[in-house]
Amino acid sequence: MMKRLQNTADNAASLIFILLIILFWQWATVFWKIKPWILPPPSAIIKTIFTTYPIMLPHILATLKESIIGFILAIIVSFTIALIMDWFPIVKKTLYPLVITSQTIPIISVAPLFLVWFGYDILPKVLVVLLVCFFPILINLLDGLASVDRELLNLLKSMGASRFNIIRIVKLPAALPNLFSGLKISASYSIMGAVIGEWLGAKRGLGYYMVLSQRSFYVDRVFAAILVITILSLMVFKGVCFLERLLMPWQAIKGNEW
Repeated sequence: MMKRLQNTADNAASLIFILLIILFWQWATVFWKIKPWILPPPSAIIKTIFTTYPIMLPHILATLKESIIGFILAIIVSFTIALIMDWFPIVKKTLYPLVITSQTIPIISVAPLFLVWFGYDILPKVLVVLLVCFFPILINLLDGLASVDRELLNLLKSMGASRFNIIRIVKLPAALPNLFSGLKISASYSIMGAVIGEWLGAKRGLGYYMVLSQRSFYVDRVFAAILVITILSLMVFKGVCFLERLLMPWQAIKGNEW
């Protein structure tokens, strides 16, 4: 009970701090008479969201579709590779340095190649999301699979348990906290990955919408798109947190969730 009250107080403090920033922003734009095409006030941004919602909706749906498909593919690919690397140590020793090295390559430099190879449809954006979300899930899942107590593994082996049963009964349940840590990191990146892909070339999506608005000096629309992207990212993040509560209710009891 005390832990829940503490979490509520922490969340309230964060919301109050954000509200103070918004109020100061609103006051500053009025007091210093900042032109809306340079920095629109928060009230104008909120108004823009409602007035341009019919225009934004197709772009929102396109970005959501790209991010969700890419996120699901990242989970499938990461899960498969992590199990293979855990099952065969030689594969882990071979691929692990390559996985780490792959993160030194900026996504922004790879995305244009996807446009050249696959065109301006949904596939390049999905691949960008996959690359952005892939690494946190894989690394956290590998750490979780490797953190299982060796004595417990030896006990199961002495009882004749197969590798598959060891993974199913012991390793995967033990790796769930690490897996969801990676999922939550990737969830917050998934919308951003789709937007990056849309920036470089797309027919629709919030990234494409932001580029058009920026070129037309509709700064209020750019900020409105940023706010929508933030909301969508939080929704995907909270969706993963909800799934975590379903599969690991003891984590919610510990108060580990934001």
